[in-house]
Amino acid sequence: MIRGRRAWATAIAVLTVAGVAPTGAYAAPVPPEIPGATATPQPGDALPPGWRIAGEDGNNHLEWRAPEPVPMGDARVEFRANGALVGVPEPQDDGRTFRLPLDEVRTADLGDLAVEAAGRRLDEAPDAGASRQAKPPAPKLPPKLPAGAVDPGKPGKYATTTGEYSLASVKLPGFPAPVEMRGVVVAPKKAAGKRPIALFLHGRHVTCYVPGKDGEASGDWPCAKGSKPIPSHRGYLRDQKLLASQGYVTVSISANGINGQDWNAEDGGAQARSSLIRNHLGRWADWAAKPASAPAAVRKGPKTDLSKVLLVGHSRGGEGVNRAVMDSLYKPPAAQDGYRSKARWNIRGTVHIGPTIFGQNPVPDVPSLTILPGCDGDVSDLQGQVFTDGTRGVSRGKALHSSVYMVGANHNYFNSEWTPGQAQAPADDDFWHDPEARDPLCSPGAAGRLSADQQHKAGATYIAAAARLFVGGDDRVRQLVDGTGRRAPSADPARVRTHAVGGNRSAGFLPDDPQGPLKVTGAKLCDAVAPGRTACMGEKDPGSSPHFASWRAEHEAGRRAVALNWKKPGTIARVTPKKPVSVKGAGSLALRVAVPPNTSGTRFDVHVKDAKGKRAKLGSVKIDGLPGTDRTSSYWAQEVRVPLTAATRAKLNLAKIASLELTPKSRSGKAWLMDAWSWKPGTPAVKAAGLARVDIGTLTVKEGDSGFRTYQVPVRTTGKNAGAVRLYVDDPETGKSISRLVKVGPGTAGIKVKVKVEGNKRYGWDKTHGVAVKAVRSTVIGADAGGVIAENDDPMPKVSIKPVAADVTEGAPLTWRISLSEKADVEIWTVAQLLPVPDGRPELSTADVDQEWLSQLVERVPNPAIPLSKVEYGTLWTTVEAGQKSADLTVPTIRDQLKEPAEYVRFQLSDSDDKPLGPPFEGTVRDAP
Repeated sequence: MIRGRRAWATAIAVLTVAGVAPTGAYAAPVPPEIPGATATPQPGDALPPGWRIAGEDGNNHLEWRAPEPVPMGDARVEFRANGALVGVPEPQDDGRTFRLPLDEVRTADLGDLAVEAAGRRLDEAPDAGASRQAKPPAPKLPPKLPAGAVDPGKPGKYATTTGEYSLASVKLPGFPAPVEMRGVVVAPKKAAGKRPIALFLHGRHVTCYVPGKDGEASGDWPCAKGSKPIPSHRGYLRDQKLLASQGYVTVSISANGINGQDWNAEDGGAQARSSLIRNHLGRWADWAAKPASAPAAVRKGPKTDLSKVLLVGHSRGGEGVNRAVMDSLYKPPAAQDGYRSKARWNIRGTVHIGPTIFGQNPVPDVPSLTILPGCDGDVSDLQGQVFTDGTRGVSRGKALHSSVYMVGANHNYFNSEWTPGQAQAPADDDFWHDPEARDPLCSPGAAGRLSADQQHKAGATYIAAAARLFVGGDDRVRQLVDGTGRRAPSADPARVRTHAVGGNRSAGFLPDDPQGPLKVTGAKLCDAVAPGRTACMGEKDPGSSPHFASWRAEHEAGRRAVALNWKKPGTIARVTPKKPVSVKGAGSLALRVAVPPNTSGTRFDVHVKDAKGKRAKLGSVKIDGLPGTDRTSSYWAQEVRVPLTAATRAKLNLAKIASLELTPKSRSGKAWLMDAWSWKPGTPAVKAAGLARVDIGTLTVKEGDSGFRTYQVPVRTTGKNAGAVRLYVDDPETGKSISRLVKVGPGTAGIKVKVKVEGNKRYGWDKTHGVAVKAVRSTVIGADAGGVIAENDDPMPKVSIKPVAADVTEGAPLTWRISLSEKADVEIWTVAQLLPVPDGRPELSTADVDQEWLSQLVERVPNPAIPLSKVEYGTLWTTVEAGQKSADLTVPTIRDQLKEPAEYVRFQLSDSDDKPLGPPFEGTVRDAP
């Protein structure tokens, strides 16, 4: 017998009730909830506090219950073990409980269980000990940059008109309830000709609220009687009015129907959001062709030009607009798609605000701008950085991908309907603030924190900048978003830093170059996501980096940076690509380098060497760290540039630059080189390449009764050109994955993963053989994960109990035998609840049993003694090991010198709903003669 606080092996298997067998035979119930959700786990514990195995409707779940409600947000709540993804649980109605079906558990090793959302632990409070001992100083804000040549945040010349349309709901694959087709339109008045269109999509937020009841909101869909939909789509009216005043027709669409149903979608709802966006764009294309058929809100504005579309997505909406671009260019699988018509529009660019990108699958050939809020408490790992980093080397590299780091901005305040004091429904500040340990940068009222209005205005300014650059083609705006170091005054007082890849950047030094890894001396080529020493950042580095946001695999191959760690100045870090690179025709070398937050004065000399060994110093750079704390993702690379003039003057062969050198001038420090590119001004024209598209499917099969059967993971590859992906194949026994590069598309063998499934007649769990992919070259990835699920098709064994020694003298153990009708491939757990002994008979007490055994039932041994039925954890677990047919439930008694009557102990087997299974059973302990 063992209690859950102490009992856990590497594999879990606790069975719910399958029915009551004949007399004395019962199916095994599940362990009770483990109390003390905030307690500290102890060595040897298997399930940490707050976790349990739960059963419902014949299914078993790994369950975690939070001490307080977890707000519904955009970051995906994940169960992880030993750093690897176990699965994505279903949130329950109480807002505190999250359940993952055991047949979806992706690893048999559940050591070091954790609950995370965007890299932030939800199952433990931030370590505020140091903060309580000494108030940390406020981080220094970066200086204000010079103003740019233009300010896109200034309102334009047009008055605006606002209206709303509501169309028939649409049915999307995988979503039981229809999804609304509602949009709020803000358009310019008296604007001549056809106008470009900007479509906004909000993120994942609570969907319904009860007017007049403070704080009562839910993620239901459809909304229950008495509640109303939260108008999240009306949260961007200020942004829409700014664009409309500049001549854009804008529409912000509602996605509550997706938010209320996307918890179970493998991609977090990205494909559904894409379908919704394209359904709306399809209607706008219809209305452009037949204006009289448009709703009144649309007819009030000018005609639209659907060859000039900008998509703006907030949080999961950001991932949704990325998928909409992909699906518009490269058709998705029909079975997954909720819009089957041809794309009659051209998307010129996208804006992602604090976005998710669970699939880490950005579209490389459509320009993008990603706003990274420095105080984001929802998508706190700032994984949207992948919209920039993840495009490198994949396609032509001409589309500009910009990252905009906004110091002091949180996640919610870009949407006024998610902002307290402005929203119709309950709203809050998403940054995880601890009143007893205030964050000196991001807690409310901190010097570096933006007000809601300041943040919203800054966001609107950069949305307008993207529109003016990507759709309007105004190259003067580029310097505001591409790392040149200019600011838009309308965004003041926000401190903003930017960097970019693509555009007029060409050949460069890329640590994760698909052509082959760099040779690095004087520094280390590190892995963005990895356990152990190869990781770019370790546990001693406070905070985190957006560049190293995790994906699915515990260790990602081919995703790297160059880590510098020097103890004295002059330690040269040399980076040598597999082949010399050409910087001919470029004006500068642009480097993206991250240094630790709150540091200042990190300096490097930058040299290059050509293939013949000629060396030139290009110049020196100075980098100050961004403001940050241990609760922010502030290890973010800043762009610095050095002119190539010195290399030209020294007559280096610019067509064959063999190596790049960084020589630290400061005494000691750390830095991470993300990449370096040849750069020149301008924004080139962009045309999407004909990339191969890969979608991984899921095949579910029965295991069968005997022998082996081989199945192939379903993979769909489309497109006329070949490319390459990195394929990850999971081991279902260990949860570890093995990766390899695979060529896909015409003329290649493609992705072929065969899975061998063994059949038997023993009960076990479903077994998932998982597969995941990432784009490497000339590809885009739709569904990034799938595999083969081998379903258990054998009945659960019946569990019976019979006494072995149920009437003993003190000092001897009470024993009952738990037996299975058949052996199983998994551990079978049973649970018995201690009950009071009826009829006034004496009950076995805490003084009558072995004290070490008792310590599993109580935090402290009670003094004076109490009846066993009154102990804190009055539940006894017994496990029948995999491959065995029986185990003993034992209560060890002790011999004392007291003369006592016979004493009794009573148990009740029960199911997961605490319903009794059969009659209670008893044991008797008599005085020794």
